Amino acid sequence: MSTSRILLAGAAMVATTQHFALAQEAPKADLAAAEARAAATAKQMTPDEKLLLTHGPMALPFFPGTVIPPEAVPGAGYIPGIPRLGIPALTETDASLGVAWVGGLRKDGATALPSGLAQAATWNPDLLYRGGAMIGAEARAKGFNVLLAGGVNLMRDPRNGRTFEYLAEDPLLSGELVGAAIRGIQSNHIISTIKHFALNGQETGRKYVDVKISEAAARESDLLAFQIGIERGQPGSVMCAYNRVHGEQACASDWLLNKVLKQSWGWKGFVMSDWGAVPGVDAAIKGLDQQSGEQLDKQVFFGDQLKAKASGDPAWAARLDDMNKRILTAIYAAGLDKNPAKPGGAIDFAANARIAQETATQGIVLLKNSGALPLAKTIKSIAVIGGYADTGVVAGSGSSLVHDAKGPAATRSLGDDGPFAALMQQSYHGSAPLKAIKAAAPQAAITFRDGRYIADAVEKAKQAEVAIVFATEWRTEGLDQPDLSLPDGQDALIAAVAAANPRTIVVLETGGPIAMPWLGSVAGVVEAWYPGARGGDAIASVLFGDANPGGRLPVTFPASVAQLPRPKLDGSDWVEPNFAGDAEPGKDKLATDYDIEGSDVGYRWFARKGATPLFPFGYGLSYTTFARSGLKVSGLSASFTLTNTGKIAGDDVGQVYLVSRGAEAKRRLVGFQRVSIAPGASRTVTVKIDPRLLADWEDGGWDMPGGEYGFALGANAMELGPVVKVRFAARSWKDGQ
Repeated sequence: MSTSRILLAGAAMVATTQHFALAQEAPKADLAAAEARAAATAKQMTPDEKLLLTHGPMALPFFPGTVIPPEAVPGAGYIPGIPRLGIPALTETDASLGVAWVGGLRKDGATALPSGLAQAATWNPDLLYRGGAMIGAEARAKGFNVLLAGGVNLMRDPRNGRTFEYLAEDPLLSGELVGAAIRGIQSNHIISTIKHFALNGQETGRKYVDVKISEAAARESDLLAFQIGIERGQPGSVMCAYNRVHGEQACASDWLLNKVLKQSWGWKGFVMSDWGAVPGVDAAIKGLDQQSGEQLDKQVFFGDQLKAKASGDPAWAARLDDMNKRILTAIYAAGLDKNPAKPGGAIDFAANARIAQETATQGIVLLKNSGALPLAKTIKSIAVIGGYADTGVVAGSGSSLVHDAKGPAATRSLGDDGPFAALMQQSYHGSAPLKAIKAAAPQAAITFRDGRYIADAVEKAKQAEVAIVFATEWRTEGLDQPDLSLPDGQDALIAAVAAANPRTIVVLETGGPIAMPWLGSVAGVVEAWYPGARGGDAIASVLFGDANPGGRLPVTFPASVAQLPRPKLDGSDWVEPNFAGDAEPGKDKLATDYDIEGSDVGYRWFARKGATPLFPFGYGLSYTTFARSGLKVSGLSASFTLTNTGKIAGDDVGQVYLVSRGAEAKRRLVGFQRVSIAPGASRTVTVKIDPRLLADWEDGGWDMPGGEYGFALGANAMELGPVVKVRFAARSWKDGQ
């Protein structure tokens, strides 16, 4: 395993990491050498050369007049190099779930990892590292050296269309997992981003929705997820977001980009814009280093306009030098110049598919089991119904869509004929669950009905020992879900099948939480998310017990939208959905108030309100049973024992929660670890506790009151064991101390 990675945390962040003793120590000498070399190179650049790294086009023929440089690899973006100084071009691709398909324009394919939520449901940073390394290797073999990966926005609303791309609702889980994925990506001598910075919580009006939130609430939630992810992963670049924060576009937010990211956290890399997210040249002074996908903005702001500013004002000239130094620091720290990525490299697709399948398998969450699972391979008859199960598994759409060289196994068009239509169609990976089920139970009589006609599905369900209904909920970048129901009448289908056959199992392929009005009538529910390139095989392995489900929910499933901080999604009643998210004339004053829940996102909101969700954060069943005991907290360390009390091997996730501070009730995940345990065996686990999870952000720093703190070991955020209380002395510190 390569240990090379980009090291862009400056002195402040390195000190923070050492203080918390949770991340690998960043080699300061390596970073200092890259930064010094970058500064020296910047001094050699002519005024015109200083503009070459600061902007570039979307390298795809989606817009009339777009000229793609012949040396560019068709993908999300291209920044020209400077050969005389040995500076390589930046070739960029979307990449959170694999090297993006971009409508098949390159005539190649890539391995599709399961969705971000599926990856997060593994609660396994090592597996995310392997997935990141796989994506990075495939990207490198295609000639890309910058991956637009690392989506870590917290799920503040389960209807968000990009929920499937992101990881969780908790800053610790999100930050640890995204950091591991970024480390894997950058082990290939390429740059990864972390995105979308920050508070990018909905697609409705995404380019102009204005987020209202206090600094304390932001620092303790969404920003903490980014901070932990940057510390663990050391990404070369941060991609800023479309939305506004406190009235400013995120890509022109002095508070986010300068004060938080570069000053408070001491980060040394470069900020690239999201595509079409730059409001003007002043974004440079406010912390933006690179204008990406420039033809999607109103103008190329970081070309002649930036040159004019820099030639007439020493402050702007210094800022332009800093922009180049930051980009070069990332290039040199990653070794892009010494390890060039070239198209035509070999890819072991079979090995990569095994990583995708293992991720899907570990991420599957068993939500209900009334004795129906696992299925016996001697079963005589099965009715498989719905969800295109005879064809493949659904994929989330938008810029993150990945397909192999054959393209989608099936597509369902939204009817749009715009430049992004190919990115927004509903499509399926060609890993058919029906085929995998037939292979697992070769002696069974297996029938399939697509579910369009409920009467036909019910008739087949009556004739079978078991009915398996595959239900899909498709999501895409650019659109939010209107509610938590399953589309296309699937709730009615499930209810009818369950009434006909009490041994009905529902397999969910969803991009986020859904409501389940039929839950009490079915015998089993399996959450498979968007399971990627080998999803069908992963699902069958869990259904038949070849794999024991060990996934845990990374997000809360609410019982209804009425339980949410915002039961009505802001803007949903008057904003016309569109992929670009541009403001409609006269309708650009959309705001959303995150101070309603503040830092109490997801399970913390439910704990505050005393509400019972449909399924809590951290929840997941197994085919075996576990006991959790012996929680001890000593300083910033917690230890506990997990015991497999059943008859088969399985995985459990130990979850430690802060439950009280003084007389105040709290609910914060402070440590976790997934472990595999043989039947009858026990595993003792020790996890470190980040003190930021015990503290509040006050007056520009972290404040941890002295007194008694209560901790509990849980099966999930609601099912908690005995409380262990310890005393901590009062502490206050700033980032970097």
